Amino acid sequence: MTALPDDRLPLATEFPDATHEQWQHLVAGVLRKSGKEISDTEAERKLSTELEDGLRVRPLYTARDAAPDPGLPGFAPFVRGGRAEGHTAGGWDVRQRHTVADRAAVLADLENGVTSLWLAGLPAGALATALDGVHLDLAPVVLDAGAETGEAVRRLLALHEERGTAPEAVRGSLGADPLGHEARTGQPYDVAFADVPGYAERYPGLRALTVDALPYHEAGGSAAQELGCSLATGVAYLRELTGTGLSAEQALGQLEFRYAATADQFLTIAKLRAARRLWARVAEVCGAPRAGGQLQHVVTSPVMMTRRDPWVNMLRTTVAALAAGAGGADAVTVLPFDDALGLPDAFARRIARNTSTILIEESHLAQVTDPAGGSWYVERLTDELAHAAWEFFQEIERGGGQAAALRSGLVGDRLAATWAARGAKLATRREPVTGVSEFPHLAEQPVVREPAPEPPSGGLPRVRRDEAFEALRARSDAHLAATGARPRIYLAALGPAAAHTARLSFAANLFQAGGIETVTEGTFEESGAREACLCSSDAVYEEQADGAAERLRAAGAGHLFLAGRPGTYHGIDTYVFAGCDAVAVLTATLDRMLDRMGVSR
Repeated sequence: MTALPDDRLPLATEFPDATHEQWQHLVAGVLRKSGKEISDTEAERKLSTELEDGLRVRPLYTARDAAPDPGLPGFAPFVRGGRAEGHTAGGWDVRQRHTVADRAAVLADLENGVTSLWLAGLPAGALATALDGVHLDLAPVVLDAGAETGEAVRRLLALHEERGTAPEAVRGSLGADPLGHEARTGQPYDVAFADVPGYAERYPGLRALTVDALPYHEAGGSAAQELGCSLATGVAYLRELTGTGLSAEQALGQLEFRYAATADQFLTIAKLRAARRLWARVAEVCGAPRAGGQLQHVVTSPVMMTRRDPWVNMLRTTVAALAAGAGGADAVTVLPFDDALGLPDAFARRIARNTSTILIEESHLAQVTDPAGGSWYVERLTDELAHAAWEFFQEIERGGGQAAALRSGLVGDRLAATWAARGAKLATRREPVTGVSEFPHLAEQPVVREPAPEPPSGGLPRVRRDEAFEALRARSDAHLAATGARPRIYLAALGPAAAHTARLSFAANLFQAGGIETVTEGTFEESGAREACLCSSDAVYEEQADGAAERLRAAGAGHLFLAGRPGTYHGIDTYVFAGCDAVAVLTATLDRMLDRMGVSR
């Protein structure tokens, strides 16, 4: 290609820059084709997405949406990471969780890419078994022993002594988290804060306390609520630690924070960046701004894990792990895809640890520090989320701090309200769950695992996105066990394929999400069903719906659905459409079907 002469400008300079207002006008023109008059500014709002915490994601961000300067990695406010080099030296810490003392599983993980161990819920007496053969000077251990923390700490440090680990080589966390345990169980436990200065002096690479935000995430909390609770908990621990004689800088160095990563990659990235900014502000107020780099352990969300079609969880955890790495997490735990079903098998653990390995070694995600930084969208979302979280943190502090807010019900009530609103989105499938509320696979063979230890309970609830649909599927399973067949419904397709295919697919998805088998072949009489759903376009309904409903009634249909917005068609009992309450519709349908068959609800 011949180079342009020096006196000629690139072709693009001959065209004026498009403006934001021009873009809005073009978008409005497209939306007006639906027949509704809409202003240019309203058009942009129509394409925006409402998030929790009053946040809104717009369809387009420009330089005028720039957020406050996030600084540089390794410097306050640490938005871009707590270390100047980020993960570029070798990636993040690949941390695997173990809930039973399975020595073989622990060693297999360490021999195949895992770099630290998270021992969650193991009895203190099982530590020696779980860590048999582990080189403790090479593999940091993070305890999560709840009320047994004191005994677990003594046993772990004794193991280090017995194996000759140099005190300066001891890494990991003792995992003391009395407020997190209280959130889980409703019961506090005593922590010997007075011992922490001694640990800090003898084991400079060891952290004493964990600020675990997972209890709030798993209770249905939003991203801002998760951050607000973690801030309030961290501040409470700082007060205790400085009361023992530690300086603010020393106290800040004794905390590790644990957050959830979801398949909403941008919200996860923004959450981790906002968490560091907020904690830097706390450190600044404490008079130790240089010590405000937050150490983050990020876990792929248990809330998003499904029990049906669990293979899809591999995709969810991959996106979540990518978001955690891009967001600057120091350690990442990828939960095995079968985590919701019981103890993971060797295959599931291998896939979990290899997820991080592929992201680090093959995708080269760790070679760029703060890869999302500079995006107007990410920077704006980080800023807005930080402000929302700070407001919730202030509310907790006004309520007397995290302990008082837990005991008064303030935290529980706020989380419950958030989950109720989200539950409505799940029930109407505005928030789809692939393999559960969307594209379910009724013929799948169940994945069976050994039971896992019961998690602590008695405090905040644990929720899952699939719980309402899982209850429906369990009722279908009971019907199958009692009768040899699942509840079924006949889908009556009217008109040509071009007219009925879209709503036929919609209805099949909807009913199968409740464990109801859909029959499309043959006649209603041949289907063995007792209920039917008409599926076609509005134009075909005008011509054929009334007659089809009459014929189905005559053939014995006890309940008739129509896939489409409510109309005035004769003989239709229930209309199903995008945005209807799928859980309510399916619950009522199963009630009728199971009562008819004499199967207990």
